[in-house]
Amino acid sequence: MDSKLAVKQLKKLEKSFNNGDLRLAADGWKKDWQVLIAIMLSAQTRDTTTISVCKLLFLNYPTLKKLSMENILQIEKIIKVVNYHKTKARRIKETAKILTGKKVPDNLEELIELPGVGRKTANVYLAEVHKKAAIGVDTHVARLSKKLGWTKNSNPAKIEEDLKKLFPKNYWSKINKVLVTFGQIYGRSSKLEDKKLKEIFIK
Repeated sequence: MDSKLAVKQLKKLEKSFNNGDLRLAADGWKKDWQVLIAIMLSAQTRDTTTISVCKLLFLNYPTLKKLSMENILQIEKIIKVVNYHKTKARRIKETAKILTGKKVPDNLEELIELPGVGRKTANVYLAEVHKKAAIGVDTHVARLSKKLGWTKNSNPAKIEEDLKKLFPKNYWSKINKVLVTFGQIYGRSSKLEDKKLKEIFIK
């Protein structure tokens, strides 16, 4: 795959929807820690579901300290509609406890030390909050990168490396947002997504 072609494809994907078509889980929160927790909760869960859960969660717990002191069963109750809610409840409580009185780290190495924060979550956070050159590889990014011929790998870490080699650094932070938005709008079924991809690239 040629780098110029990949960039052209990314731009075409971005033009295939309006920026207001879909709010992603990381968008719109006032505090850095809220962005991080929203991304943590969004794993394997639709962003629309995550956003509604986060609105309620952050209304009940406006500070990390309050969240860190809450009974785990109460947190589970609030986030019960997200997938793996029990594991996520434990991890966001632990992370809240660690970060109380501190700033959220602004680098990958420290972020992935937090409970429940892997490379994908850390990279999406860094791109969203700090506008750093980072590529978060989730299921949408992995699936669409293979369909578009950007990678042949299935391992997220290897896909991340392939994309870093293929795209100029100034495009890295855009990749997750574009592919996730496209995937959530058109990826409800493989047929719908494939049809839309053909429409975009036949033009």
